[in-house]
Amino acid sequence: MSFGSRAHVAMQAYGPLCVGIDPHAHLLEQWGLEDSVDGLERFAAICVEAFAGKVAFAKPQSAFFERFGARGVAILERTLQDLRHTGTLTILDVKRGDIGSTAAAYADAYLDDDAPMAADAITVSPYLGFGSLHPFLAAAEKNDAGVFVLAFTSNPEAPALQTAVTLDGERVGDAVLESLSEANEGASPMGSFGAVVGATVTDLDPGRLDINGPILVPGFGAQGGTIDDLRRLFGSVTGSIIPSTSRQLLTQGPDVAALRAAAAATNDALSML
Repeated sequence: MSFGSRAHVAMQAYGPLCVGIDPHAHLLEQWGLEDSVDGLERFAAICVEAFAGKVAFAKPQSAFFERFGARGVAILERTLQDLRHTGTLTILDVKRGDIGSTAAAYADAYLDDDAPMAADAITVSPYLGFGSLHPFLAAAEKNDAGVFVLAFTSNPEAPALQTAVTLDGERVGDAVLESLSEANEGASPMGSFGAVVGATVTDLDPGRLDINGPILVPGFGAQGGTIDDLRRLFGSVTGSIIPSTSRQLLTQGPDVAALRAAAAATNDALSML
């Protein structure tokens, strides 16, 4: 099954929520863990126990593992492997973007089904040109994986670039969405190539959001995005959105039952969209 098909099945089974696995130093401390490789390992294991087979998506943030060097990356590999085949799909948040053979190497590292760090999907940046992403899209198609492309993000620096107008007279972010729509054309129930659109973005063209693919929506929860924001921003395509939250849920740890209850409550709230 393609990633788009698997994502559709997972959302129907568990709800649309994506749980971010973000081992911030302050969260490790809050959980009573050391800001160390041992603390990271315990944190990741608890997240797997709490969320595997309970939510549709889990999104490890690679940077919080990489900061511990090779041993941290090994824990990231294990976390991805432990989540595989549980019903929960992994979205590895790496925001890679490069050209030619380098882009192909990144794609092999994360999207090849036999790679040590294989994920169901990854995040990528299109700002070397959407065409530079072709190695990622090709690898995803070959391995039934997914790619989420940054389009409109919530960080305050984003509008200067993402709402800038191209030579063709459209905004950069809208051009990304148009390219994704073309890449997903004809896919059913939806394509495998998704957009990243922040929950607190203020200026979206609703007509551009129908990309026939999933829309990953960070910024929901502790970063300020609300259910009302999701309704306002995404309207008729709310059935395709994957709201992502980390801190709002992870503050319930390290108790596994409390983490699961918080995820279930959030999915219940999202069912009202």
